[in-house]
Amino acid sequence: MAGTDRPVGSHTPTSGGLAKAALPYADAAGSEVVQVYVSNSRGWALPPGDPAQDARFTEGCAARGIPVFIHASLLVNLGSPTPATVTRSVETLDHALRRGRAIGARGVVFHAGSSVDAAHDAAAMRQVRESLLPLLDAAAAAGGPMLLVEPSAGGGRSLASRVEHLGPYLDAVDRHPGLGVCFDTCHAWAAGHDLAAEGGMTATLDTLVATVGADRLRLVHANDSKDLCGSTRDRHENIGKGTIGEPAFAELMTHPATAGVPVVVETPTEKHVGHAADIATLRRLRP
Repeated sequence: MAGTDRPVGSHTPTSGGLAKAALPYADAAGSEVVQVYVSNSRGWALPPGDPAQDARFTEGCAARGIPVFIHASLLVNLGSPTPATVTRSVETLDHALRRGRAIGARGVVFHAGSSVDAAHDAAAMRQVRESLLPLLDAAAAAGGPMLLVEPSAGGGRSLASRVEHLGPYLDAVDRHPGLGVCFDTCHAWAAGHDLAAEGGMTATLDTLVATVGADRLRLVHANDSKDLCGSTRDRHENIGKGTIGEPAFAELMTHPATAGVPVVVETPTEKHVGHAADIATLRRLRP
């Protein structure tokens, strides 16, 4: 799998042990890339990890030529008006970066966050700057992984949902080279990008490149949607079975911006079956 252009894989379970759970799942799903949690997706606990499992997982992924990404806890919100939430968010990202170095991860995905209250908008972006810059500098000094900001589905005073909102977000950290982007198709659709229109995915990716530059897109989350464009609802559907539709994903898989960029599905699945089908579809659609 090493060297595959636009490698396709899935968010991969780790319950029972990182190597013990994730490697067989990746094999069964046909994954060419994996994304994992290294802490509870909806909690603040920061487990240290198992060195033996870490070593087996790292060796197993290297042997398969599979790049690895981490998704940070969904609770992370650097723009929160609650100081304890910001502190815990920084601690969670620091933990994910350290765990990422232990397992050879390329990037740590985190959601752009929300100010929650309009009166907190300006302060929220200052918090993003004050929180992210030390993390980005430390990660760069340690040799990675990159932090990858993922725009949200919109609503709730989101700090970045549409791709053009990434401009001010990046500006807040002086466009630090250690901050990359994760593009989620369901989020973009929910935020109002009409990916299903002919050329809609292409236009959105063109805008993304114009906003962030040609080299900042480092990961794609390929998810169809159960809801209408602009709904601000983040409900994933299997590729081609939702409101976005397969033609948009064909545009995604052939756009110059995604060349060499890993693609991860976070779609509904029973064991590995749904993920395997979506991985096969996206592999069929790529050049």
